[in-house]
Amino acid sequence: QVQLLESGGGLVQTGASLTLACTASGGTVSGSAMGWFRQAPGKAREFVAAIKWDGRTTDYADSVADRFTISRDDAKNTVYLQMSSLKQEDTAVYYCAADRVRFSRGPLNYDFWGQGTQVTVSS
Repeated sequence: QVQLLESGGGLVQTGASLTLACTASGGTVSGSAMGWFRQAPGKAREFVAAIKWDGRTTDYADSVADRFTISRDDAKNTVYLQMSSLKQEDTAVYYCAADRVRFSRGPLNYDFWGQGTQVTVSS
């Protein structure tokens, strides 16, 4: 059973940068698509970014496409989310997830989930 652990969240000011990491254990995710999702209080979980198993194909939500970068290091079983020019509306719990079959935005398609890491952007 693959377990995912996110790290790197914290409290930052508007305009700052932050990099999240998601490390897998209990198995490899090298053949899986990896995604980042986020959930703000009172809102549904939303897609942020995804990277295909080839390490090159990526997809981003429109709201973050010019500010966030997803990458992966399969040798470290780790996926990253580099976030820049952070805005207050980026405040949320960020989750990483693995999809063994598809490359998609749909959270229901993902097989394994981490516990999340809080990102808070203050003014």
